[in-house]
Amino acid sequence: QVQLQESGPGLVKPSQTLSLICTVSGGSITTTNYYWMWIRQPPGKGLEWMGGIAYEGSNYYSPSLNSRTSISRDTSKNQFSLQLTSVTPEDTAVYYCASLYYSDYVSDFRSWGQGTQVTVSS
Repeated sequence: QVQLQESGPGLVKPSQTLSLICTVSGGSITTTNYYWMWIRQPPGKGLEWMGGIAYEGSNYYSPSLNSRTSISRDTSKNQFSLQLTSVTPEDTAVYYCASLYYSDYVSDFRSWGQGTQVTVSS
């Protein structure tokens, strides 16, 4: 069974860059038709999709965050990462990584990390 685990600092200062890593075990991030996502949930709000990276390395970003978001991967470590620049307190949220299986016939989230709280504050 594929497991995901987020890691990174829990506190980031305004204007700095938020960096998180998702470590994947039990499966490869290069497995065909799998897409690796970052999703966040601000306090009192719903889930917000931020972007992702596909099994072959293509990137997908939310239009609202595109200018500040970068998602990359390290296939040798089976990890993918998130960088969010110029953070403000509005970026305070629980950040999740997740895997999405997508084909012509099936589309569903397969695994989620437990989530990591990131607070933006001076």
